[in-house]
Amino acid sequence: MDPQIKLLFLDEHAIEGAARFGVRQEELSFIGGFQNFIYSYTREGCKYILRFTPSTLRTQEGLEAELEWIRYLAENGMSVSEPIPSAQGRDVECVSGKMVDFYATSFRHAPGRKIGYPECLGNPLLYEQCGRMTSHLHKLTKRYEPLARRHSWERNEYLLRARKYIPPEHAPILRALDELKERLASLPITPDNFGLIHGDINVGNFTVDETGEITLFDFDECQYSWYAEDIAIQLYYLLYVFGEDSKSERKVQYEHFIEHFERGYTEDGRRLPEGWKDQLSLFLRLREIIVFVGMYRSWDLRQPDDWTRDFLQDSRMRIINGLSLIDDFQ
Repeated sequence: MDPQIKLLFLDEHAIEGAARFGVRQEELSFIGGFQNFIYSYTREGCKYILRFTPSTLRTQEGLEAELEWIRYLAENGMSVSEPIPSAQGRDVECVSGKMVDFYATSFRHAPGRKIGYPECLGNPLLYEQCGRMTSHLHKLTKRYEPLARRHSWERNEYLLRARKYIPPEHAPILRALDELKERLASLPITPDNFGLIHGDINVGNFTVDETGEITLFDFDECQYSWYAEDIAIQLYYLLYVFGEDSKSERKVQYEHFIEHFERGYTEDGRRLPEGWKDQLSLFLRLREIIVFVGMYRSWDLRQPDDWTRDFLQDSRMRIINGLSLIDDFQ
């Protein structure tokens, strides 16, 4: 969370936004959030999410496009955390602030449980299910004809604001970002390899029920990009925990994920996006820069712990040298 935005979000905003959805202040439980302010509440035995998005991050039109897509996915058989309209029947309620407005949206709480670390590592059943889920998502988005449209990859907030959050001593990171964006802009775009993607699939953004079914949520980063990016993001968060001194373990994890994810994705005769394996390295590099920017935006890194210090050092080395987490394995 941008510290300046955090200071501008007041209890009165949460109270007013909750009231728009028929929720009392005492029913709210603050969960947290990396870009948004997230609360939970219970109604008639069912759990829901209430999200507040600063107007500096998203437009109302962009949020409406997000919710429109989620509803389309749900109506076509995908397990997602569906949006809930306000008491006035609106998907998005605007709560006015003095300097920044906050958009309130609500969703059904995803059933099941999250699978965190280390359970998500070396987990073939999970990777196959992730492959099935991602394949279903991409199949549906190829048929999707939206009324409202989300932004495309180059308008990603992390990329647009990298210069604001990255300290001057990391100027080589910004140069690497510019070079990578030029490379990505030259990739071919076809209906089979480019479309609306979730943009942040990782173990923190889905739950798994007792049958193994995945429910996907947090579509806040959805954007138009190459489908390979949706795959690379999942891979990144399974590999970044292995430092430069653990490359052998990273290689095993990479091969494990690719084998089982591909099996799940292609299970019903669906084909992976053309050129996806060749593009993985590029999108892993992009995700690494986004994570680097996000850490400097949201964390106090003046005295990092040992793991964070080592990660930032390794990450900076890879970024400025144009390397990805898998370059030694392909």
